[in-house]
Amino acid sequence: MKIIFFDIDGTLIDKSFQMSESTREAITRARQNGHICMINTGRTYKMVGDYLSDWAEFDGCLCGCGTTVIYRGKELLHRTFSVQEAKRIIAGLEKYGIDAVLEGGQNNFQKPLSDMHTEKFRKYMAQFGSLGYGSFEEAPGKFDKFYCYVGEDEYRRGFFAEFADILDYIDRERGFYEIVPKGFSKASGMRYLAEYLGASMEDTVAIGDSNNDIAMLRAANTAIAMGNSSKAVLKLADYVTTDVDKDGIYNALTWLGVL
Repeated sequence: MKIIFFDIDGTLIDKSFQMSESTREAITRARQNGHICMINTGRTYKMVGDYLSDWAEFDGCLCGCGTTVIYRGKELLHRTFSVQEAKRIIAGLEKYGIDAVLEGGQNNFQKPLSDMHTEKFRKYMAQFGSLGYGSFEEAPGKFDKFYCYVGEDEYRRGFFAEFADILDYIDRERGFYEIVPKGFSKASGMRYLAEYLGASMEDTVAIGDSNNDIAMLRAANTAIAMGNSSKAVLKLADYVTTDVDKDGIYNALTWLGVL
């Protein structure tokens, strides 16, 4: 039995948020053959739960870069920033002029577009305007991670140094960062689930395409990169499959020998 962990964006679904029939078929067949198929995403459950039934059936979901672990309908783990931590983080973002969206299991939180520090992040968040995010004032005690844009290296260095005791950082390139509680990652979620199942990490497989997949690809016994992966991900791969929209998952699981 293998435990197979799938990233979502660029791996399971394409830019139109569609999962191909070949991907659905591959996951169904792998599970029928006794393998465990898990989503492993940087998205919090807020941005995943409503879509799961439309995308495919999985055994569970690791959300928010390992901050939430759900297996066969049971929530095994959920790490949320405490109210004290959250207030400190929000004050730090303001101190260093860093724009962010705070991501929680039940809701996401943002400042009004007019109050954001940079035009780049303002334009980025404008595309999500219809999702009804909460305000920063509501956020303490309710978010698990955050996504931010840092326009100046001086501010980035200052913020990262001040919060090195409680935060880890994933460089999403071009000034964007995914920030999680210290010690949490897609890899930590994998290890947690493997221990819960009494399985070995030698049984794990990770499939991804972007920089926030690096931790899980390094942790897995077998690392598979999508054809559309970043250069950093391609360097880690035991096998490079085709692009997400060119039967990438089906070809990957065929190579793996689980179909």
